[in-house]
Amino acid sequence: MITYWHYPKCSKSRAGLALIKERGVQVQTRIYLEDAPSVEELKAVQAALAVPVVEMMRTGEKAFKELGLTKDSPEEDLLAAMAAHPILIERPIAVKGGKAVIGRPTEAIEALL
Repeated sequence: MITYWHYPKCSKSRAGLALIKERGVQVQTRIYLEDAPSVEELKAVQAALAVPVVEMMRTGEKAFKELGLTKDSPEEDLLAAMAAHPILIERPIAVKGGKAVIGRPTEAIEALL
């Protein structure tokens, strides 16, 4: 079972979901803008991604700058910002077991299939 943090308006997110379904893998879709993850969930996914917190963020989003964040901001501040403003979370993210990938490019999801 893959848990998929999905943004239906994003073509990359739609493509990743289509790939998972095409392969016949069970998927639980989470519309993360409507059901924002908690700081604890974000920490767990960040650990599964094995990347710095900033690499799971959309740093080009207007909200990133409006909140006064930088790529050097403390990780706790970045996590809190993503929990409060889920638009800052890079999309899509697929999670299976203790591993996760950001679906950019879409083919990255293959690592979980």
